[in-house]
Amino acid sequence: MSRRTGPAEGRSGRGGRSGRSDRESRSDRASGQPARRSERRDFGQQVEGRRAVRELLVAGNRRVHDVWLSSDADRAPILDEIADLADSAGARVRRVPGVQVDQKARTEAPQGVVAFAAPLATVELDALLAAPDAFLVALDGVTDPQNLGAVLRAAEAIGASGAVLPRHRAVGITPAVTKAAAGAIEHLPLAFVSGIPNALEQVQRAGVWSVGLDAGGTTSIFDVAVADQPIVLVLGAEGRGLSRLTRARCDVVASIPMRGRVESLNVSAAAAIACAAIAHARNR
Repeated sequence: MSRRTGPAEGRSGRGGRSGRSDRESRSDRASGQPARRSERRDFGQQVEGRRAVRELLVAGNRRVHDVWLSSDADRAPILDEIADLADSAGARVRRVPGVQVDQKARTEAPQGVVAFAAPLATVELDALLAAPDAFLVALDGVTDPQNLGAVLRAAEAIGASGAVLPRHRAVGITPAVTKAAAGAIEHLPLAFVSGIPNALEQVQRAGVWSVGLDAGGTTSIFDVAVADQPIVLVLGAEGRGLSRLTRARCDVVASIPMRGRVESLNVSAAAAIACAAIAHARNR
């Protein structure tokens, strides 16, 4: 099947709601900054968690300024590796009591390591859409940092070529997101857009298919005919799901067949299944 040439079709939507972590909210209040403004400035500058910090240093895509390591954490090979990688990258390594690491952290469990780096470099949506094998994941208003990080981790692991995120009414790339993503943000190109509905118009102009994931979709995600074409998988927030305008601008609205007794999946679990289904179809 060729790339899309006609108008969009398809409807329906369901997906993830939630707020920022309590710790991040407390951090905002302590600094005197409104939560929404703080989120907009978060582009992965503070990275927490052993795996996430290790991937930050291994990828070498951006400057790492400082790495704080707990001096009283249990000895673990990965902490020694992080220290060596930081030295090689020219980052300043500070060994401080674990309580200081916890005070500096914005997540509940930084695992004895916090790194401070240059902001993530972002890309233009047009550049991602121009790839002949484009496989993008777009998130329509996901506000829970754990879900966002898990979705980005699943997308990168399964071979997506990029992610599309709204600038507003969504969580930024906060420390909680970087930790949940476990390093995926260092390898998955990110494009920030003013809104997902407008971005889908851009997707259409580029001749790329858009597939919205929704519990009410009439097509199984395992049977999407255009899965082997340049494609954008669109995911909605839990509770609210895909917005009305986003659903209307998707070419196809697909669902995950539910065979068990639970009625729904959260957005990160749904994303993992949908990404795997599309990747399987593309690699057949």
